[in-house]
Amino acid sequence: MDLHLNDKRALVTGSSDGIGKAIAERLAREGAAVIVHGRNRDKAERVAAGIRETGGQVEIAIGDVGSDEGAASVVGSISAGGSLDILINNAGHYDNRTWWTATTEDWVGTYQTDVLSAVRFIKAFVPAMKERGWGRVIQIGSGTGSQPFAGHPQYCAVNAARANATVSLARELKNTGVTSNIVTPGLIVTDSVRAWFTDLGRQNGWGETWEQIEAAAVREVLPNDIGRFGVPEEIADVVAFLASPLSAYVSGANWRVDGGAMVGIN
Repeated sequence: MDLHLNDKRALVTGSSDGIGKAIAERLAREGAAVIVHGRNRDKAERVAAGIRETGGQVEIAIGDVGSDEGAASVVGSISAGGSLDILINNAGHYDNRTWWTATTEDWVGTYQTDVLSAVRFIKAFVPAMKERGWGRVIQIGSGTGSQPFAGHPQYCAVNAARANATVSLARELKNTGVTSNIVTPGLIVTDSVRAWFTDLGRQNGWGETWEQIEAAAVREVLPNDIGRFGVPEEIADVVAFLASPLSAYVSGANWRVDGGAMVGIN
């Protein structure tokens, strides 16, 4: 299917690995000119090199978006290259904390990176999208925003804020040609997730291979209706559709990609 992205320029924040990397690669394969963003230049360069090898158009933008100053630097480098059509707010920060170990600084830092980073880029790029009459804004969230754990309270809370802000922005952008949506992944197997569950699985006697450990983890920790965890490419496929002109009648929506883990939960 042609997603009609050949003339679009897209920023994917936090795209030097994991879900963001898969999104950047998918958009590039569809013909979009992609901006790979991260804090580590070497990692971002590796992702960009892979995209170039497959014939994709790619730039990089380096900076910490958890502060006004850092985000402004990233915005400046991106704006120098032209207008932006698609904004994917994927950058986020996660610390393994409990209610009793998470400090107020942890709460503030997580909000800065996971919510205000998106706000900074929305304010920087969306007004011009409105003037041109076309644009896509997509947040990458988490199911913890609607079904929080007891642990990681600061992370659960910011994902609720992301989902709420997505709908507010959609209302603000009515009749402009710019849409605002959120994609809510379930548990996705990135390198860090695989390493964490592999260690947990061996501690609990779930098996030695990833296949054995994954099956047990789905049963014991995060059940879903598919019987496995997701992979980054499955999130990227949904994002690519929402970023395209084909999604013109979709705004203010929460697209859950979680194997049915939260059926019936908004």
